[in-house]
Amino acid sequence: MKKHFFKVAVCITAMATAFACSKSIDNGISASESNSSAKVEATCSAQGWASQNGVTNGGGTSAETVVTTYAALKAAIQNTAVKVVKVSGTITIPAAGRIAFQNQSGKTIYGAAGAKLVSVDQTKDGSGILSIKSVNNLLIRNLIFEGPGAYDTDGWDLMVVDACKNVWVDHCDFRDGVDGNFDIKNTSDYVTVSWTKFQYLKAPRAGGPGGTNDHRFTNLIGSSDSATGDRGTLRVTFASCWWAQGCVERMPRVRFGRVHVINSLFNSTVASKCIQAGFEANILAENDVFENAKDAIFLVGGQTALQVKNCTFTNVTGNKTGIGTAFTPPYTVTPRTAANVKSSVTASTGAGATISGNV
Repeated sequence: MKKHFFKVAVCITAMATAFACSKSIDNGISASESNSSAKVEATCSAQGWASQNGVTNGGGTSAETVVTTYAALKAAIQNTAVKVVKVSGTITIPAAGRIAFQNQSGKTIYGAAGAKLVSVDQTKDGSGILSIKSVNNLLIRNLIFEGPGAYDTDGWDLMVVDACKNVWVDHCDFRDGVDGNFDIKNTSDYVTVSWTKFQYLKAPRAGGPGGTNDHRFTNLIGSSDSATGDRGTLRVTFASCWWAQGCVERMPRVRFGRVHVINSLFNSTVASKCIQAGFEANILAENDVFENAKDAIFLVGGQTALQVKNCTFTNVTGNKTGIGTAFTPPYTVTPRTAANVKSSVTASTGAGATISGNV
């Protein structure tokens, strides 16, 4: 497993059990700790913003429920007594079958190697895979979320996190969402997204009523300038993430939040606006790599700050300059040099649903 960017112990998934702890060391290799019991492994917790406000370790040491069908997946996710859900194989979400769950705490949803959740619904009301509301201490790991392609119907993202606290999304792959790939909104807080890949592999569908013929807009944090209840929340870390081919905008687009984007790669050749700072956004972009993009740094207006620190830009046109001084993260991080970001993020065990050989 490639080096994670935090100094302290981090978690990676071990498919035979639940989780395994690894400890980052300076040469980029993870030295596995010798403790192999499932109980100790499953007590690992997220770093970044999800390390604040208590522990974020999902279902912890609870027994897992293995699901291979849509009906079993929906039942396990919506059952508050099921704390660890293991997805095996490919599960297709039926038309209008988006799974909503809310008012839970302490839950893990993770995938065996190659696990995939697929939606083919491009309608406004029926699109999307997971809608998560008022859930605390949630861990989602090693899953591919695949949609039918971008289509501007004001539909749903592949996953939406709404009014949730302490969420850790790790080693996932979000591709071809209808309205976007993964949004975080409505006072959600203490969220870490690590080693996760965003991409669009399918051509966008034109002619949607929203008016945008190419709506490959991947991540939105904060849904409206008027949502002033978001002030003081939307604290999100994106660490070692990869905005890959097909992404056009919103990587992410932020309102209100204090967002830390670190050790991440942006190399979509169609990108026109990467990190976007909107109303009262406070963003720290640190040791990131931008390639072949236009307007890698985009100031929408009304932002508090978008500080660019030790980032590299190759074949980038348009704006590369931030504004102001961003917040100081309350957690300890060790940034990789930008020269090592691309090789780590794109490695076979890098960003995406790559654990246990899943490429």
